[in-house]
Amino acid sequence: MPETNLRTLSNDFLHDLLQQARQSPRGRINYNLHAPDEPVQRMINAVTPGSYITPHKHENPDKIELICPLIGRIAMYQFDDQGQVTGLHIVDAGGVLRVVDIPPRTYHTFFALTPAAVLEIIQGPYDASTHKKFAPWLPREGDAEAQAYIDRLLALVDER
Repeated sequence: MPETNLRTLSNDFLHDLLQQARQSPRGRINYNLHAPDEPVQRMINAVTPGSYITPHKHENPDKIELICPLIGRIAMYQFDDQGQVTGLHIVDAGGVLRVVDIPPRTYHTFFALTPAAVLEIIQGPYDASTHKKFAPWLPREGDAEAQAYIDRLLALVDER
């Protein structure tokens, strides 16, 4: 049979990424399937509970983003422009809700409720200066207030 250029990722590979994420100071690690200049970015984001992804949106240029856990369970949050939570969705690789499609100009973030390997697809090409617009009203990753903010958002999951 002729050789193909298809790339595959096994369950073992995803669990290895999760192990690397556990050892990372940030509690997460990305595995890019794309080159920086490609028109579609595709990556696996291996994330452990406690890792903080600063709420952000994709605009100028506007980008649509798709989030799909392949392993694990995440809490996906949507915010208005004042920082109020306007949506909370529990997305689970083995559950009822499996995929979130995020429109441009929508503030969002997610937290891993269990160790999670998440497929992320977003329009490219990647440009660090324009890729994300961080929410100005929320703590950034590494800020002293970040843990208290994570705790407040996770309490919303517990209230459901």
